[in-house]
Amino acid sequence: MFEYFPENYSWNLGLLMALQLGGEISEIELACRPLIDVGASPGSRYDPAAQAAWVRQWSTLAQRVLALAAADEARGFTLAAGRKYLRSATYLQTAERMASHGPERAQLYDRFLRSFRKGIELRKEPVEFVAVPYESTTLRALFYRAPGSPRQPAMIHFDGFDVTKEWIYLSGLAQELALRGVSSLMLDHPGVGEALRLQGLPASPESERWATAAMDYLETRLDVDIERVGIAGMSLGGYYAPRAAAFEKRIACCVAWGARFDNANSHGKILRNPQAARSVTGWVEHALRVYGAKSQIEAEALIGRMTLANVADKITCPLLVVHGESDRQVPGDEAIRTVKAATSSPRCELKVFTQESGGVEHVQGDLLSVAIDFISDWVGEVLNSSSHSILQPPADAPTTKR
Repeated sequence: MFEYFPENYSWNLGLLMALQLGGEISEIELACRPLIDVGASPGSRYDPAAQAAWVRQWSTLAQRVLALAAADEARGFTLAAGRKYLRSATYLQTAERMASHGPERAQLYDRFLRSFRKGIELRKEPVEFVAVPYESTTLRALFYRAPGSPRQPAMIHFDGFDVTKEWIYLSGLAQELALRGVSSLMLDHPGVGEALRLQGLPASPESERWATAAMDYLETRLDVDIERVGIAGMSLGGYYAPRAAAFEKRIACCVAWGARFDNANSHGKILRNPQAARSVTGWVEHALRVYGAKSQIEAEALIGRMTLANVADKITCPLLVVHGESDRQVPGDEAIRTVKAATSSPRCELKVFTQESGGVEHVQGDLLSVAIDFISDWVGEVLNSSSHSILQPPADAPTTKR
């Protein structure tokens, strides 16, 4: 992985994500250059002043790009302005992910949402901002329709621990699926995005509740073939998506983008070990919010309930597990355990990205495109196949089969 900040995994991952979500390298380097000495400090991962410097640099960069966007918009150059608004949204999210929970983070998140939406609207991108009925409330989502026939297959996208529906969209995954004739519903479910930040809905182990809400919503759409709807989840979504597929039997296929067989082996260890590779600098504080816990002990108890033991064997649809061989957050054997346990899946595959292919880090954070291409091809093949061809992968498929 490109290590701009030696020994600072969280910052390096954040920088690479921003670059791969549409950021410009020259702008990013301009923001990060003053942080080099700060980030190189052995205690920078835990230093509030260092985190404040990160937030300040990225939010200042976002404001600079917002000003450029506004100037383009004032001249009537709406497409150029929209592109800059989307780029500023990437920078705002990069700042917000590392900020302490409080008024500043809330303001950054609000600016991020507004910048993203304006970018989408000015560029007239085929994105619908929708509300999915869920129990006594609604969950905010983005729907990206694939071109073509009136009724298309679709994928439901779950987020992970610290990304959002907008992150999924900016990654390009929905666009690649659309090129393969598959629409996307990107959902801010409990524990992430608007559901967590604006509605106060923490994560829970029963992710099938959100999947059922998403399926019920998609059933109301005349442009979705409800018989061909799959689900994908990244990072912690590597638990959420397989769990949902095990109990929501309308789901036609499942992708675990980053295995998570037993969350005690990932978040449980990260919670206890301050030296562990953490996706965000204020990891413990954010974990308490995500899990709706008042203490680390309470969070650890909820994390311990997130396991696919006695669950994965109930998955009866095709399953793809994607992992990086050098994942620093989740051990590789979590991927093997998931595949081995999914004994009822008619087509269960494991794809491990290596040094040769690139994409060795957690959810291919070092090279997103290789995972996005592979996942999109697999989903396109499965959801656009006849029922017979869904059962077995092609003989030359470059994956490990159970």
